[in-house]
Amino acid sequence: MRAGIVLVAGWLAVLFCTGSVQATEAARGVPDSPTQTAYLAEQLRKDPVYISDQLPREVPRSTAPDFAREARRLGVSTYVIVLPSSSFGAEPSAVLAGVHDRLGRKGLYVAIGDTGIDAVQTYGVSLPGAEDASRATLYELAYDATPREVFRHFVEVVTSGHAHQRAEQARAASEDDPDGPASVHTDRTDRENQSFVTGIAVTGIPLTALLITVYALQRGRVRRAAATATGGADRPSAAGGVRVPATHGRAKAVGGRTTAAGGRATAHVGKRADGGEKAAAGKKAGTGSGTGSGKKRTGGRKGAGGPGPYPRERLLPLLAAAAVLGGLIAFAATQVFDDTTSGDGSRPTAADMRARIDRVTVGLRRDPLYTDPESPPALDAAERAHLRRRLRALDVPVVIAAVPSSTDDESGGNRDLLAKALHTRLRRDLLIVLADPGSGSIDLVNYGTPVDEMYLINRPRDLSYPQSTDPPLGHRLDQLLTYVSKSPKAKAGHMPYEPPAADDPVEEKALPGLFTGDFEPGLVIGTFLAGLLFGLVAAACGIVRRITRRRRTATGAPGDARSPAPTEPSTAWLRRNARQELDALTAALEPVAALPEDSRRRAWECLDAAALLIDGDSDGRIDADATPAALACAIVLARAGRTAIGEPDAARFVCHRNPLHGVAHKRVQVPPEGGGRARTRAQSLPVCEACRLTLGPVLRLRPSGSARRGAHAPYATLPGPLAALGDGTEIDQLTRDVREYFGVH
Repeated sequence: MRAGIVLVAGWLAVLFCTGSVQATEAARGVPDSPTQTAYLAEQLRKDPVYISDQLPREVPRSTAPDFAREARRLGVSTYVIVLPSSSFGAEPSAVLAGVHDRLGRKGLYVAIGDTGIDAVQTYGVSLPGAEDASRATLYELAYDATPREVFRHFVEVVTSGHAHQRAEQARAASEDDPDGPASVHTDRTDRENQSFVTGIAVTGIPLTALLITVYALQRGRVRRAAATATGGADRPSAAGGVRVPATHGRAKAVGGRTTAAGGRATAHVGKRADGGEKAAAGKKAGTGSGTGSGKKRTGGRKGAGGPGPYPRERLLPLLAAAAVLGGLIAFAATQVFDDTTSGDGSRPTAADMRARIDRVTVGLRRDPLYTDPESPPALDAAERAHLRRRLRALDVPVVIAAVPSSTDDESGGNRDLLAKALHTRLRRDLLIVLADPGSGSIDLVNYGTPVDEMYLINRPRDLSYPQSTDPPLGHRLDQLLTYVSKSPKAKAGHMPYEPPAADDPVEEKALPGLFTGDFEPGLVIGTFLAGLLFGLVAAACGIVRRITRRRRTATGAPGDARSPAPTEPSTAWLRRNARQELDALTAALEPVAALPEDSRRRAWECLDAAALLIDGDSDGRIDADATPAALACAIVLARAGRTAIGEPDAARFVCHRNPLHGVAHKRVQVPPEGGGRARTRAQSLPVCEACRLTLGPVLRLRPSGSARRGAHAPYATLPGPLAALGDGTEIDQLTRDVREYFGVH
């Protein structure tokens, strides 16, 4: 019985002492720290939008009117709390519930962290779609969206009336795309990439356009030079004609024709082999000496082998155009990549940047132990009371600030800068202890107190960085004060090194200029890529030209089908096809084409003979008085010349039924019939593949001077070299016949 009375008396004494301590502390004007929910409720009572002073770089407190403006669009009372996400703890909804209980007001409560919306709760109001809007905002916005942009998007989704549909669509889209939506802002890495791409475009595109343009123009000059390299007669017709190449310069005119030797022409008058007269002065052979070295052959130009480099006077305008194009691309890039900051454009004021320092300083002036009211309590009431007693008992001035740190606060997460700012405001020598309630880390900074600095630096590791098995923060702070109380005295107070200044919040968000950084490497890469692309284009064009040339050559001698060849062609058809075939043969004989000697010889002989037939005046145009037989013979020779380029042996004979069918690969026995030359027995005559299977009709042409419509006769009965093909004459013999017909050797 007596033992029980003693035990009860002991408990009463303990309770009395504890109450006496708390009453004594209250009497001394040291009120205990408010709870988190009580503090937040008190702030919302003053303003329905509360923004923490711990995030001035990301969410300045001066942006509260922007949040309030968006909140009014919802049509209900809205209370917005913006804190670091770590301050809401594991249950943000519980924080909102506690704030509502303390505040006692109906409305929508929104908890926004530095990573997005953490919780949404409605109390006493109806706002359909609030929860869905929160989920839609989570899925639709990228991670770099600022809290202000997050809240604006949330309001837009709620007011859209389709919050549920958008939330479901956004969730499904996130499952299909694990990378999530594209970034909202341009960061420094993105700007470096933009500068690099701009540099490539500024040099690559104009230089590629310049090179390809000059290449195309030079190719045109090469083709024109190739067409005129043998006599300068490859000129455009002024009367609806087309280029008719000059003769190749292998024949030498004698017996009544023009002789070109050493560039001097001597005119003679003679008669045709068939007895008809033609003025030799008007019918030039257009050929040079056997080597073709006279001025007549080259047309008076230097370097008959090519046109030479592209003229400088023509290149300068192209260079100017390329420079203008590069400038336009650079200007367009500045309009596309127009971001100047990596944030939402908000700029913290000086008051925003010093708000937390002012709050903590005011608290430390009243009490040497300051705990952050925005964060979950890291110290209970008993621990706080015990630490205050320990701080008063020390013979060294020590203050403890239990506040979190982040890269978005005024010091950029630098604890030394925070300690320096507090010392500057408190204006006295003291030992500052900074404890992070979230991570549990402890920093100790000595400003002028007579404590051995090395002793403080060599303190146990668990008094700085906690381990998972270490005691809670309150116990470790108590151990730190015990360690400080045992510190050896120093002769003079120690002052720490000056910490580097934090980055300016505006410059920190500012992006470098578009034409800085990787822009210059981009210029170099753009130049290289332009050369590479130009090489690929030139190679592709060369391949296409070669393939086209081969196909063009092949179409002149089809093996299983006839070339375009009507049985009774009109004069207009003959003139048109003569122009086309001579152009095709001229293009196939460009100097760049490496041809065997036999192919080149036969092709040039065909071209010379065709020119003699239809361009007697050597003026680059088809003669107005060219007969249908001469036109048809020129077409046959041009096609045979193109065939000779690819298949020299295949160009020896043409189809005797209709020479316009093209080359002949087979021979058939043909019985005697009327023709240019009498045949008394069957002959083996060349035919094309189609006529070998079924003999086609004989080519019929209008005689020279016949004005009567429908007056056509078999070609073999008409005067001129073409008639010899009716007896199966070879192409080589035909070219000799043409030269003899015009008196050219």
